[in-house]
Amino acid sequence: MKILGICGSASRNSGNLAILKFIADSEKAAFDFELIEDLTDFPHFRTELTEVNVPEKIVGFRNKIANADGIILCAPEYVFSIPSGLKNILEWCVSTTVFSDKPVGLITASASGEKGHEELKLIMKTIQAFFTDDTTLLIKGVKGKVSDSGITKEATKTEVQKLVNSLKELIKKSTANNLSPHFD
Repeated sequence: MKILGICGSASRNSGNLAILKFIADSEKAAFDFELIEDLTDFPHFRTELTEVNVPEKIVGFRNKIANADGIILCAPEYVFSIPSGLKNILEWCVSTTVFSDKPVGLITASASGEKGHEELKLIMKTIQAFFTDDTTLLIKGVKGKVSDSGITKEATKTEVQKLVNSLKELIKKSTANNLSPHFD
């Protein structure tokens, strides 16, 4: 399965990145895992460029989404919201169907994270991503469960693995693989 992992954190060595690396390492046999860990390289969203003269970096990003069997987004909560870099790249996808029926796993790992997690689910629902309660995970108190070197609590590893297994099942059930558009 071709999986695109997107780290929404603005910190270079975040717990969110460690979670995505844990998934990539533990699922080497099942996943062809590509990780986007630095969202600062993407241009700021501009409505007038969503369909005409789309920046090359955004065309490439949209194609990565379209060509993936599934997506895993992992982000902290910043000021009761999702990080601006993650919001920016998602805004570039609103005028497309690239996320429509695309199986996704949504992980919010933060101190509290409740508001950010709800916002992430609302945004992904709005752009018609395909997820279930079993493919979403809120990890509260992330600093006590994850360090920059990895997940430190067995219970958290189990929760993440449960999400990954549910995402695998969602991908298997999904026909999105055949319906994903390609953006030129």
